[in-house]
Amino acid sequence: MPIITEIEDLRRLHERRTPRMFYDYAESGSWTEQTFRENSSDFDLIRLRQRVAVDMAGRSTASQMIGEDVAMPVGLAPVGLTGMQCADGEIKAARAAEAFGVPFCLSTMSICSIEDVAEHTTKPFWFQVYTLKDSDFMQRLFDRAKAANCSAIVITVDLQVLGQRHKDLKNGLSAPPKLTAKSIANMMTKIPWGLEMLGTKRRSFGNIVGHAAGVTDPSSLSSWTAEAFDPSLDWERIKEFRRMWGGKVILKGILDVEDAKKAAEIGADAIIVSNHGGRQLDGALSSIKMLEPIVEAVGDKVEVHLDSGIRSGQDVLKALAMGAKGTYIGRAFVNGLGAMGEAGVTKALEVIHKELDVTMALCGQRNVSELGRHNLLVPKDFHGTWG
Repeated sequence: MPIITEIEDLRRLHERRTPRMFYDYAESGSWTEQTFRENSSDFDLIRLRQRVAVDMAGRSTASQMIGEDVAMPVGLAPVGLTGMQCADGEIKAARAAEAFGVPFCLSTMSICSIEDVAEHTTKPFWFQVYTLKDSDFMQRLFDRAKAANCSAIVITVDLQVLGQRHKDLKNGLSAPPKLTAKSIANMMTKIPWGLEMLGTKRRSFGNIVGHAAGVTDPSSLSSWTAEAFDPSLDWERIKEFRRMWGGKVILKGILDVEDAKKAAEIGADAIIVSNHGGRQLDGALSSIKMLEPIVEAVGDKVEVHLDSGIRSGQDVLKALAMGAKGTYIGRAFVNGLGAMGEAGVTKALEVIHKELDVTMALCGQRNVSELGRHNLLVPKDFHGTWG
């Protein structure tokens, strides 16, 4: 067993052990991937302020996200097709998150269904939905999430139209994977993955097949997906979703101050500063560059979280110090899942937690609630001077 000390170790194992189309799905962005790259590289521009001769005993990373106690303010982001990175992947990730004491958010485009995850966990998790046209399907999704005791809905608002991801198109991404000469040749080199997938019944989109009108098997899914997303989405429709759910709502995909103000105005419990991991609008600013202006605009009106680009506990600390009340890892936990299954997700969380704790100590802080701009050295033009 290799020694795992950082997320990069898990990423390398993930790449070796998972079919190329699913690895690329997790580790790619849209168009030129500029935003995908800068989501991570922009964290490197921020430096940490070291402090010494400060009492560092009795440290705590415990916090709250939307009123829920968390072992550290790091949730597992909703990631589609997680159950193709590793058999029953969503169940394994949810169990790891529950044991660690952090939120898990299930994607609508998951392989394991809401009911599957609820059956294999004991604490409430969160459920992510897209802004789809079909109100009947949306209401039934919300009702299923209520029946599964989900404690919050995360509404993804930046996917009215699908950004083009070149690798997904070239790889013929699908669940279950289409059997072509190329995909078969690649999967033949991933024997442990294949044996695990043969041992599970969950190999397609569990929240959609058999639930959406006309989608009775994987072959009818692509036509439904092409028509399902609502390009006419507006704030009134988001308000309607909030009424349909009736519980806590987090809006994911906010990257502009004016949109953040609107989200606060309609009563969101939290917003996630996110550009969909660089998978939608390529050429947009990174999430970390947009975090501070959004916090300054609405941070006293709505809880502000950050997603996209976090690969370490130091990244988490930087986001918290710049005003985020919570953060999310997507690729980092998927790297762990693809590398080592449930144990890999736990390892990813352990790595992030240790990096956060040690960095916090060396910055002279004992509690994540005390982190602030005073812990950072930020370039004067970090946010850019844009015309």
